[in-house]
Amino acid sequence: MLQVLTSSWALLLGVGLLMIGNGMQGTLLGIRGEIEAFSTFEMSVVISAYFVGFLGGSRMAPGMIRRVGHVRVFAALASLISAVMILYPTIVDPIVWTLGRVLIGFCFSAVYVTAESWLNNAATNDTRGQALSAYMLVQTSGVVVAQGLLLTADPSGYVLFVIPSVLVSVAVTPILLSISPTPAFETTKPMSIRQLFALSPLGCVGMLLLGGVFAGQFGMSAVYGASAGLSVAQISVFVATFFIGALVMQYPIGWLSDRMDRRRLIAIVAGIGALGAGVGAALGSVFAPLLIAAFLVGGASNPLYSLLIAHTNDFMEYDDMASASSGLIFLNGLGAIAGPLITGWAMQSFGPAGFWAFLGALIASLAIYALYRATRRPAAADTGAFVAMSLAAGPVAFELAQEIASEEARDEPDA
Repeated sequence: MLQVLTSSWALLLGVGLLMIGNGMQGTLLGIRGEIEAFSTFEMSVVISAYFVGFLGGSRMAPGMIRRVGHVRVFAALASLISAVMILYPTIVDPIVWTLGRVLIGFCFSAVYVTAESWLNNAATNDTRGQALSAYMLVQTSGVVVAQGLLLTADPSGYVLFVIPSVLVSVAVTPILLSISPTPAFETTKPMSIRQLFALSPLGCVGMLLLGGVFAGQFGMSAVYGASAGLSVAQISVFVATFFIGALVMQYPIGWLSDRMDRRRLIAIVAGIGALGAGVGAALGSVFAPLLIAAFLVGGASNPLYSLLIAHTNDFMEYDDMASASSGLIFLNGLGAIAGPLITGWAMQSFGPAGFWAFLGALIASLAIYALYRATRRPAAADTGAFVAMSLAAGPVAFELAQEIASEEARDEPDA
């Protein structure tokens, strides 16, 4: 790990600053929307727009990088992100915010593709797994740190929008000044959704459901907190707790995944997440149980993402693992787009508790489907590697995780 930090510290620092900026603007908009009297539905559209842009960016960014290169794409899109963040408090209108979120989602997706390509290029075969782990840790930690920065100024003013804009602008500096070689950019031929579903129904269904869960905790959690009457400090702690749970639970669950049927573990972890959502729905008026609920849901959703990837790989030849990434990302993106819209409808129809009801329904459905799939065919004879992944990662990091898994699968017969 020390070798990774020595060779890639500037890149990881830049990514960390980007994630702080992204984490701040996502939570801040939920709080500011309540101050500006936006309806829950309007805010759900604003939140969903980010994932529309992110999904589009993940599919279009490779072509942009091939045409003009990594450096130009990274610098130009980071500048756009910084500009849009400043425009939010200048033009307070849900339509303008929605368009801005589409643009920011697109830009962040392409920026992640560029940064992850550099990270992959800087790592060796021996350090690639450690580099990915460091990247995931920096991403998740950045979102947690972002919540603390929300307490530095009044959310009804301009300062909290200026801070993430500055952070994104500064993030470009260490990356562009320290990275000299431009990595070659290659993409794997994608596998169709139909082929992917035939190989792993649980992987496909699970990725779709988890997209909605992630969009809820990454975007709508701040909207929920504002609707439930939480203070800015409480909302910051509440949102951060989702990601603290992800950091704490990822590796213990990864250890278990190598020692039992992954479908049953998916059902157990999803059941824990559903229990957390139930606690939030029943006791959401009390802050301490609310944090327990956030910890359990966040602690379940991120490991579930990694578990579903590992489970999907268990039923594939190692040469097909990387090609499956495009389909899994697409399904996760569709779920993330729909998630905030349905959450907004549930909150408008049933009050703030609708937030927990929808998250609970998604995670419980995953638990039930995992148990059903465990009855349809035997467990995989040889399980592949569990590679810790963040739900906020870009498509190159996803392919990198697939490559690590396929390399380990290829090395096992030799061992």
